[in-house]
Amino acid sequence: MIEKTKVACFSGHRKLPEDCTELRANLEKAIITLIEQGVVFFGSGAALGFDQIAAATVLKLKKYYPHIKLVMVLPCPPSEQSMKWSREQCEHYKKLLEQADKIKQVSPKYTSTCMLERNRRLVDCSAYLICYLREKSGGTFYTVNYAEQQGLKILRI
Repeated sequence: MIEKTKVACFSGHRKLPEDCTELRANLEKAIITLIEQGVVFFGSGAALGFDQIAAATVLKLKKYYPHIKLVMVLPCPPSEQSMKWSREQCEHYKKLLEQADKIKQVSPKYTSTCMLERNRRLVDCSAYLICYLREKSGGTFYTVNYAEQQGLKILRI
């Protein structure tokens, strides 16, 4: 069993600013901070936007910190999660999944609650949450509040 103190997860909006340079830099700094505090496992829900940027950043940092692991926690089968995405988005998603150290799937098929279940699982297995929260509603807002209730240390980007 993995100690929670070695696990962090991500939550953030799908829609991001046009220029993500500062967001990416701050995300990288937050991940490095946690690595230096002993975090090894980073969980991403694989959604478009922040989740995928976070996953790509972990993969980039593996060059310098080869011991860290990317865990993709999918709400449902990949073909169902990405069903409405563009071809380019699907190709990027597939590459992230291919490079992940581990892939977990919450539900055997898409359901109306599988995204919520995925977010809860990410939080329940983690001691830290790195988040990009700009709206006071939606999945990210719910996930950050849930993480606070569960006592996670929150790093806001």
